[in-house]
Amino acid sequence: MALAAAMPLAGQTTRAANADVPVTKVILFSSGVGYFEHAGTVHGNGATELRFKTAQINDILKSIMLQDQDGGRVGAISYPSQDPLAKTLRSFQVDITQNPTLAQLLTQLRGARVTIQTQTQTLTGTVLGVETRTKPAAPGEAASVSVSVLNLLTGASIRAVELPSISNLSLDDPQLQDELTKALAALVQARDQDKKPVTINFNGSGDRRVRIGYVVETPIWKTSYRLLLGDKGTRADLQGWAIVENQTESDWSGVSLALVSGRPISFMMDLYQPLYSTRPTVVPELYAGLRPQVYEGGTAAERERVMMDSVRMAPSTLRRPIGATQLSQVVTTSAISSAAANGPIDITTSVQSMAATGKLGELFQYTVPNVTLARQKSAMLPIITDSVQVERVSIYNETVLRSNPLNGVWLKNTTGKHLLQGPVTVLEKGGYAGDARIDNVPPGQDRLLSYGIDLGMTVATKRTGVETIVTAKIDHSMLTLSRRRMGSTEYSADNKTAADKMLVIEHPRSTSGDWNLVDTQKPFETTPTHYRFKGNAPANKVTTLVVKDELVFSETIPIAGTDFGYLRLFTTNGEIPKAIRDALAKAVQLRQAMLDVDQQTKVRTQQIADITAEQGRIRENMKTVAPSGPYYERLLAKLNEQESTIEKLQAERNDLAAKRDALRRELDDYVSGLTLG
Repeated sequence: MALAAAMPLAGQTTRAANADVPVTKVILFSSGVGYFEHAGTVHGNGATELRFKTAQINDILKSIMLQDQDGGRVGAISYPSQDPLAKTLRSFQVDITQNPTLAQLLTQLRGARVTIQTQTQTLTGTVLGVETRTKPAAPGEAASVSVSVLNLLTGASIRAVELPSISNLSLDDPQLQDELTKALAALVQARDQDKKPVTINFNGSGDRRVRIGYVVETPIWKTSYRLLLGDKGTRADLQGWAIVENQTESDWSGVSLALVSGRPISFMMDLYQPLYSTRPTVVPELYAGLRPQVYEGGTAAERERVMMDSVRMAPSTLRRPIGATQLSQVVTTSAISSAAANGPIDITTSVQSMAATGKLGELFQYTVPNVTLARQKSAMLPIITDSVQVERVSIYNETVLRSNPLNGVWLKNTTGKHLLQGPVTVLEKGGYAGDARIDNVPPGQDRLLSYGIDLGMTVATKRTGVETIVTAKIDHSMLTLSRRRMGSTEYSADNKTAADKMLVIEHPRSTSGDWNLVDTQKPFETTPTHYRFKGNAPANKVTTLVVKDELVFSETIPIAGTDFGYLRLFTTNGEIPKAIRDALAKAVQLRQAMLDVDQQTKVRTQQIADITAEQGRIRENMKTVAPSGPYYERLLAKLNEQESTIEKLQAERNDLAAKRDALRRELDDYVSGLTLG
């Protein structure tokens, strides 16, 4: 966004005076956009030119804000077209899209007056056209050559001039000269596609104050923290550094820099690229189809609605109150003792926050005055130097590390400022203790931080599970069982050190919310994915925590249609009431009788199939013997006997089918009338 000499708008007859309007205010948001404000003075009809990256032009067109504070008016804003270069070049009277030769250029200039100069003469006339002539071969040359010839109308005569003989050609039409100059300027501008000038005009008289503001995409400002733990572990010094980059085209000189923690909604829309459509397409409808697509959120109609109330944390004897004090103002001295010089670095004595803090609506901002930062440079700025409330803890999560907990702290944000997410370097007694990461923490909230492995404590886990039937009932042929699935996890923490430790155990919880804790101490905190339990782990002892949870669910079973073996299991289950077991036993008895009939029916059916197959064999044998012989008579008698047997078996099978139907009706009538439990 470098300031340059102002350019006049097309059609202006006077050149606007150049105005110096430097950057005076920068607000960087953690959502990846920045607000920039320029302020300066213009005189009369003044203009200023700001340069932006091509990718920023859409943001400029969407967000630029202008103010002439002393009675003037904001004029037009001009910027280079984003049409494809070929389309732009073809818009001029002289088309230089295809890098034309002199002959091709003069062909386009037919009818234009030109002045040409050769080695022997100067001619002024009107271009008739360009033709190609064959020139006889010169002495010593094998073939003739083709030469482009300009036909020029001079007065009443037509002069033919070979183009190679022309040493100078001038356009006598000022309009054509201007068109050719603009086309060449478009070529030059196209070479610098990454930088685009935006010219802003202000109209008025005398000296006037003007302001320019806009929002463009910027690198996300980041934070980096240093946490210095004290010896007693009741307080810690927190130092926060903001990392900012000036990726603009302007130097920042004494600007007011604000760093805003929050995520305002921001998007890009292509306003720079010209849009073309074939008729009868209406341009507003074309815009309606561009990104972004915006959709409203919804809430399920059946969701329970309750009044919001404040949440109070239950008092805990395990959480010690910790005071927080502000760091004193830094006073540097010229004399440093040799002991201090050779000791660990004290990060609290030489760094002072440069930022003032405050709320910005729902957002939180850090304001740093008088920031000077050259373009394309980055800087680290101290914005937090405060004491925070901490409690040392060992944090165990089996999915993170199975054998050991992690060294950590329970940090409460007592700074009164919004802590943006970022890395935390933890220092203890002036030495490096580990790295941690912190999420966004509003004032007054607390977070767990872990920065190393606690090698002085090991944790073992043991899991057991059992499933029982809680209740059972029968309602019109349907058996409904209420089941309870119990899970138990025992955590055994062996503190092998000589000091007591505060232990935090993260126990996974069901994301569906169907499992509930039973016979377990109340968790200290609950997250969407874990229960957090907190307690003291005495030195040189094994501390155990048993977490029990249960899932109660129902199972509905059709008595008449369920697998026989599965249904039989419930008749001997002592968890089911005796009346229901007896009813199920009778149903099982009827089902067993039906199965017996089915088995007998299958036996008859198989016997009939076997006899039928045997009859086929006999009939084939009868075809090979004489009908009057004794063997034929024997086979015929055998067939008669088998037919009698088949008829008997078919009769028995029919009786069995009737019996099974009767048993089915008896079973259906029995279970449909049951209502127990």
